[in-house]
Amino acid sequence: MSSMTILGGHAAPLGATFDGEGVNFAVFSEHARRITLCLFSPDGRTETHRIDLPERDGDVWHGYVPGLRPGQMYGLRADGPYAPHEGHRFNYNKLLLDPYAKRLTRHPEWHDALMGYRVGHADVDLSFDRRDSARYMPRCVVEDVLFAWGRDKPPRRPTSQTVIYEAHVKGMTQLHPDVQHKGKFLGLASDAILDHLVKLGITAIELLPVQAFLNDRFLVEKGLVNYWGYQTLGFFAPDPRYLAHDQIAEFQHMVARLHSAGIEVIMDVVYNHSCEGNELGPTLSFRGLDNRSYYRLAEDPRYYINDTGTGNTLNIDHPMVLRMVLDSLRYWVEEMHVDGFRFDLCTTLGRTPTGFDRGASFFDAIRQDPVLTRVKLIAEPWDIGPGGYRVGGFPPPFLEWNDKFRDGIRRFWRGDAGHVAVLADRITGSALQFDHSGRPATTSVNFVTAHDGFTLMDVVSYTQKHNEANGEGNRDGHNDNASDNMGVEGPTEDPKILAARTKRRRNLLATVLFSQGTPMLLAGDEIGNTQWGNNNAYCQDNEIGWLDWSDYDEDFLDFVRRLIAFRREHPILRQKRFLHARERIVDGLEDLFWWRADGRPMRDEDWGAPDLKTLCVEMRIASGTPVYAQREEALFLIFNRGHDVEVKLPECAEGRRWRLWIDTGRPEIDGKVITLPTVFAGCETTLMLELEAYND
Repeated sequence: MSSMTILGGHAAPLGATFDGEGVNFAVFSEHARRITLCLFSPDGRTETHRIDLPERDGDVWHGYVPGLRPGQMYGLRADGPYAPHEGHRFNYNKLLLDPYAKRLTRHPEWHDALMGYRVGHADVDLSFDRRDSARYMPRCVVEDVLFAWGRDKPPRRPTSQTVIYEAHVKGMTQLHPDVQHKGKFLGLASDAILDHLVKLGITAIELLPVQAFLNDRFLVEKGLVNYWGYQTLGFFAPDPRYLAHDQIAEFQHMVARLHSAGIEVIMDVVYNHSCEGNELGPTLSFRGLDNRSYYRLAEDPRYYINDTGTGNTLNIDHPMVLRMVLDSLRYWVEEMHVDGFRFDLCTTLGRTPTGFDRGASFFDAIRQDPVLTRVKLIAEPWDIGPGGYRVGGFPPPFLEWNDKFRDGIRRFWRGDAGHVAVLADRITGSALQFDHSGRPATTSVNFVTAHDGFTLMDVVSYTQKHNEANGEGNRDGHNDNASDNMGVEGPTEDPKILAARTKRRRNLLATVLFSQGTPMLLAGDEIGNTQWGNNNAYCQDNEIGWLDWSDYDEDFLDFVRRLIAFRREHPILRQKRFLHARERIVDGLEDLFWWRADGRPMRDEDWGAPDLKTLCVEMRIASGTPVYAQREEALFLIFNRGHDVEVKLPECAEGRRWRLWIDTGRPEIDGKVITLPTVFAGCETTLMLELEAYND
């Protein structure tokens, strides 16, 4: 290897930074004895230089190499003790990824040389493997992140106006006939996809993980891959499988295109663990750079605390690990222009030595950050650790996925007894969970389907999961899905069953979009996409996991568009203030009225009636809402899971009348004036009526 000049450089920023004349490298490691920079030939095959970083400021090792340019491939090696019982797993033979790398060339190629220990040795992970792992590792790439954003402007929609659409980059685009760059960021930015999203009416697309991630070895050996992406390999790099031309500008282009259509981009991010697994996992980055600092270790530091179910848990309590997470979040906001984040297993990020703490350093750091406080923050409020289920327990400004909404709504429409009161709680924002600490009613992210579980079509087509294709004997995935096959398991040609399934789907989505909170739809539900009963398609990078655009019900798609448009046009459905009966004094009217079908107010004893199948609710603008937002008088909703019923409507003042806009049993109705004091609610239907003023 020829010699190369390296200067002292700077300890900040971390990672590889091009300044126009050369590249500064800065890497954190508290326990290493030295950090070596490895440079590679333009094709990445030959390691041309090994240069020890010459300076150390605190625990940051750094050096500056004049003359290096963007496109330079590199990696790291860390020298230090290999002492698993002390929590140290340094192995200088292993090429490591820079945690701050902005681009990776590919994914690791599975080989035993990736392990820091000798596979099959009697001492297992206490042994030491001396093979060089470089040939099996991707290369980091020096990047200049500048992009010609032009007039790009984040939409910054208020949460009260937000409708989230959860989607997978490849799943959304792979089978679309009018998309050129299938499975890529550029495909998601295509005219065909933007046209679909704009016409649908959603305001934000929430992408399953797009940060670089690992294909788990056990999946590769079964001929499968990590399709969803919840095994992060690099927190700053877009996954190379979504790049058509190996340019990070492709991600930036996608964001700019979505912004031009008025659509925000939310990233699903996984900062609770890394892809390196437990003590038997590979040495790819964090483990080799400073295992004891990056991970939460057990009482015997040979082992890892596993609150995530993946083998390890990142040590967010460590200031430099927390800094990496925050630097990564700011990078995606400032350089890549994303509009928010959904935090996978977010309870883990709030764990301290004494348990979950809504005042943990992670939450406090985000809440004072001037960059991160201006974007949307969504928590998945659980993990598998002790006391890990924390729905309603996160601090503002976090929104939270509300699985209580999903389960309660599915069970109501399935016909489970005693769920009318549950429905009432859910459609009014799950106030018991979220109406505290000044949190708005939009805190609850309401959904009936998400990537993890059945699609909407499968919720009404399967009673049991069918995950055989995952190769785990159908043991994986949730068993309790609150689903209903409506009489036949899976596909059928029976017109009565098909009609019942379609109406059930209309009811489920109407409930999501007519409820207080922030609605979220799963991509493909609007076109009847199925995964053939697989409720855990994390490894199905094939027709099971991809959206089928070839044959769908245009009438159902139009109905979903109408639901979204109705929500957009009616502020009563998307208020920030919680609605509460018997608490409004402003104009002598309450916010919320619960009615029986006979037109009488609901009594306490009515809620527990075993045969209660119908819920009628009148909603108004919440007390204290500014006058400018009060553009409508009242909405009246009927959720009828029982037999056909005539519902007596609340009396109207002179010059007022009820108009029926939505009826899931008669989807052709769109603005019918109700002249009688009653309205017909068919079996298993949702009705939406608006009180309007009129002049004869």
